Amino acid sequence: MKCRTSSYCEKKHGAPPGEIVAVFHFFASFHDTLALDMSRSSQKHFLTFRVLPVIFVVLFLKASILLLDLPLFELNGYFSTLVAANVFLLGFLISGVLPDYKESEKLPADIAASLDVIFDECRALHGDKKVQEAKDIIAHTAEVSRVLDQWFHERVRTREVMQGLRAYAELFVALEPHTQANFLVRLKQEVALIRRMVLRIRNIRKIHFTGTAYAVAELFTVLVIGSVLAVDAGPLLESLFITGLITYVLAYMLLLIRDLDNPFDYTHNPHLSDEIAIAPLGAATKNMQAFLGSGGKKK
Repeated sequence: MKCRTSSYCEKKHGAPPGEIVAVFHFFASFHDTLALDMSRSSQKHFLTFRVLPVIFVVLFLKASILLLDLPLFELNGYFSTLVAANVFLLGFLISGVLPDYKESEKLPADIAASLDVIFDECRALHGDKKVQEAKDIIAHTAEVSRVLDQWFHERVRTREVMQGLRAYAELFVALEPHTQANFLVRLKQEVALIRRMVLRIRNIRKIHFTGTAYAVAELFTVLVIGSVLAVDAGPLLESLFITGLITYVLAYMLLLIRDLDNPFDYTHNPHLSDEIAIAPLGAATKNMQAFLGSGGKKK
């Protein structure tokens, strides 16, 4: 029996209902792709969204001052010098936090690589000699990887991570009768590298760039924006444009420095695209859990 809706579609549009459904699927997939692109764009421009309220407030004050004819100063060369000096100071701060940010990019991937090395070595030993101690190390490594992921999100303390790394010593002692010394040396080196990178990440999190430099930059930025409000930059639209542009650049750079100073802030800024990716750590954990879930069999 033919559906009335199908017959109506064929008479009305001259096309079989299957093609209409295909068109609907196309537009649905296009909508999903557009939503994904908008989500990524909102992550990329999140700092801009944070700056916009400040810009609106400054523009409102500037418009009020101009309409009430309250400008205090005339535009001169000293004003441009102040703006250039502030931009130079903010650029200096950015150059100070960028080295730590570039170094931080490698740390989660290096930790995941060391965990993968431990996993691969012990998996090979377990597959060759069926050593239970090797499987115990794999299970412990999966737990350490899980704790590290929680540590990155500040759900556990550094002390718990270090306790998990110290527990490798007893596991390596139990494994010693079943393998060569060089094998254990490689594993111990990987654990030492993980410990060193964890401590480095903790320092990057806890120790911020010079606090007095931040204070000077924030005070200087407020003074420059205040001088922008007080200066007479010409007609209303021209003054609003200059004021908004200067406020956007200075406020954005100040927020950018704050964000780059702690690239592991997944708790307070999980939506920012410039946080260091920890996806390799999750991939390593899944590989170990899959191995343990399969009963230690190779896939």
